[in-house]
Amino acid sequence: MLVAAAVVPHPPLLVPGLSGREDVLAAVRGAALGAVGRLLAAGPDVVAVVGAGTAARRHPASAAGSLAPYGLPVRVGGDGPPVLPLSLTVGRWLLGRAGADGDPLLEELDPAGAPGAWRAAGEALAAAAPRVALLAAGDGSARTTERSPGWVDPRAADWDAACAAALGSGDPAALAALDPALGHELLAAGVPAWHALAGAAAGGRWRADLGLHAAPLGVSYLVASWAQG
Repeated sequence: MLVAAAVVPHPPLLVPGLSGREDVLAAVRGAALGAVGRLLAAGPDVVAVVGAGTAARRHPASAAGSLAPYGLPVRVGGDGPPVLPLSLTVGRWLLGRAGADGDPLLEELDPAGAPGAWRAAGEALAAAAPRVALLAAGDGSARTTERSPGWVDPRAADWDAACAAALGSGDPAALAALDPALGHELLAAGVPAWHALAGAAAGGRWRADLGLHAAPLGVSYLVASWAQG
């Protein structure tokens, strides 16, 4: 059963060292680590990390991830070849930075999949143990400004506001109502993970806190905490 959740972004620059002397995402990292700390304080039996990649699959606990493709020799997980997508790599790094014990469940979502499949993955994770905490890793729109990777889209502001409202509401139905097609057009990588949270949290009552909504690099970063209410 799901007892707590944290929503965090997963840009490589969240990890210190990639941005040189200027730590451009220090505030975002601080908010994310705060949310992960609250997640762990719920006393879960197991922590599940969920995020988009290239396919739908459950990775073994020993699976490794690396930020070497982004210019930083940071590894997480086991000693094997790195196979985790960026979302799960950064999510697992945040767990380690926050002092998490034990091996997390690692669920990769297919961004081209159906929302029902994403929510079903969340439901399965919530049923994995009596007390499950879910770390949902994903960014908002990458088309917020002219500095954005996908250039500016006038729909991005309203979309990100709707995402922030849903994440701050504690309402799984509000998350499930986020349009994946529009999210895809706006390069919002977090939509699958947020739908997974909707599935995991369905039927529960939740207190939610939207800890951060900012776009310092032209990408919308959102941090939220959910706890049983």
